[in-house]
Amino acid sequence: MTLLVLVPVGLVSLPILGVLARLLNDSDGVWHHLADTLLATYVVNSTLLVAGVGAVATALGVTTALLTTRTRFAGRALFEWALLLPLACPAYIIAYVYTDLLEFSGPVQTALRALTGWGPGDYWFPEIRSLGGAIAVLGCVLYPYVYLLTAAALRLQDHRLVDAARVAGAGPLRRVWSITLPLARPGVIAGLTLAAMETLADFGTVDYFGVPTLTAGIYRTWFGFGALDAAAQLSACLLGGVALLLLVERWARRRRLFHGLIDPPHRPPGPTLGPGASALAILACVLPILVGFVVPAAVLAWYAATTPSTAVSFLPLSGNSLKLAGVTAGLAVTLALALAYAVWLCPTPLRRSARGLAGLGYAIPGTVLGVSIVGTTTAVDRVVADWTGGGLLITGSLVGLVFACLVRTFAVALHTVDAGFAKIPDGLGRAARVVGAGPLTTLGHIHMPLLRGGLLAATILVFVDVMKELPATLILRPFNFDTLAIRVYQLASDERLADASGAALAIVLVGLVPVAVLARAGK
Repeated sequence: MTLLVLVPVGLVSLPILGVLARLLNDSDGVWHHLADTLLATYVVNSTLLVAGVGAVATALGVTTALLTTRTRFAGRALFEWALLLPLACPAYIIAYVYTDLLEFSGPVQTALRALTGWGPGDYWFPEIRSLGGAIAVLGCVLYPYVYLLTAAALRLQDHRLVDAARVAGAGPLRRVWSITLPLARPGVIAGLTLAAMETLADFGTVDYFGVPTLTAGIYRTWFGFGALDAAAQLSACLLGGVALLLLVERWARRRRLFHGLIDPPHRPPGPTLGPGASALAILACVLPILVGFVVPAAVLAWYAATTPSTAVSFLPLSGNSLKLAGVTAGLAVTLALALAYAVWLCPTPLRRSARGLAGLGYAIPGTVLGVSIVGTTTAVDRVVADWTGGGLLITGSLVGLVFACLVRTFAVALHTVDAGFAKIPDGLGRAARVVGAGPLTTLGHIHMPLLRGGLLAATILVFVDVMKELPATLILRPFNFDTLAIRVYQLASDERLADASGAALAIVLVGLVPVAVLARAGK
């Protein structure tokens, strides 16, 4: 059982150790060049990006969570799950769509010039390919993290606290500001941390918009300068940013996990809004859905319908994506089940700590995984080649890519399986042991039938995450092994969004599956 605990921890620890092992390597002056010229720009832009996206995601997520859990208005039940739809669209795909719509030659500015008679230079229009554009795009895609966890925290609150404040004469805004939001702060902070980590890990959006961040710098340093050691040193800076986010999240939530201590009696949401307030609430819920899902999906569907010849060319790419996602999902769920069951059998502090460490892989950006795994597999291949006299065995193979995707998504599978174990009464396992059943028999006959729903959900979530993964796949893919995400990135980079629309729409449609799972789990 100890081996079942150590293997997942080793999987997550290896990329981090691989980056740290290269910190002191000589990068032939590339690191010093970066430190003197670009490093400050990378750090400042990454910081501004995280702060801006955090502000947008918090504003949208908290506002919509309050409206759907604390008020009643027309369409509230629909918005409860529809507000999760932007999670189905990878940020880089939305960036491609809005660039195509809003650039100078796009339909929006073309229509504006036709209506007004203006020419070039006669008017100002916001530049979508900028830091502000990246903040807007990522904020509209990532706000569901804040919305989902804030809404969950609000549903767990005891409404009697708000009733007491109302009796004491506090108005609606004061009750929200003084009672509701402070109690929901753990959920808000957790969602904000997830959004911030996804922002730091994003590559497709910032690369397409030309925003120099740490993630984009890692990719350019490696493939532009050919300096793997310098890229690893930049990766260490990015890992430091992720670690800082996790520390801030832990500090912000210390001793404040009290939003669900009281099991509140079931009661419908708060007051019914009047016509004017209801219209504003509907508008506040509709706008994020329109911007984050409806408009991009509609544009992709239109392009795909008017460019039908591209559908056949994406069939081999779909096979590669399905193969990669299927293998990774199977491995991730199997390892997650083994680790969760080992902790369930003997929940010692060491095993619980190991489970927590194994779940940190989600915080490692894909570019960092790519840099670390290439360095690690190259070192292993050199040792093997010295012994056998052969060539490369692992580097450039599907093994490294599956490993990266497994580390990146293992936390998703582990948390989902853990949630399934938490719902199983301990008495069932003890009863099986009393009648002489061993651990494997107990797992197969008691736990597996009860965990089927959780295992299916974990498989779906990991599968879809791998389908959307771009930076790790872009860096580690073997020769002649492109996926849908890579082809979308390549065609969109060549300003051929119409040709990429079929693959992009397929990724979006697959992304709807976890949204349905999350919506049902929320119920």
